[in-house]
Amino acid sequence: VQLQASGGGLVQAGDSLRLSCTASGRTGIVYGMGWFRQVPGKERELVVAISWNGGSTYYADSVKGRFTISRDGAKNAVYLQTNSLKPEDTAVYYCAAKGFGTAQTMGITSMDYWGRGTQVTVSS
Repeated sequence: VQLQASGGGLVQAGDSLRLSCTASGRTGIVYGMGWFRQVPGKERELVVAISWNGGSTYYADSVKGRFTISRDGAKNAVYLQTNSLKPEDTAVYYCAAKGFGTAQTMGITSMDYWGRGTQVTVSS
């Protein structure tokens, strides 16, 4: 499975961005999807996740109420709507997939596939 993330950019604090991640290849298996982010010198962290059937989601405390994850099964895509962006949201954002992953089973060490990151920079 190949994952292609896009939608990052340079914005000001308070702005919004919509990140997209499109899967191609072995998409017959249904995947739970997650968005992770990483800043230099820090570990990659799970920000949001959505289960393979869309039935459960996970949001890190730092983004609750501001970020929303959604998926479009027909397009093999997952989206991350980021609102009210803060400078501390600046990071490289990565999408990742786990076969039949749920919000409880997805994490930094359990994902099956990773996409290349997309840079999000929020200026103050």
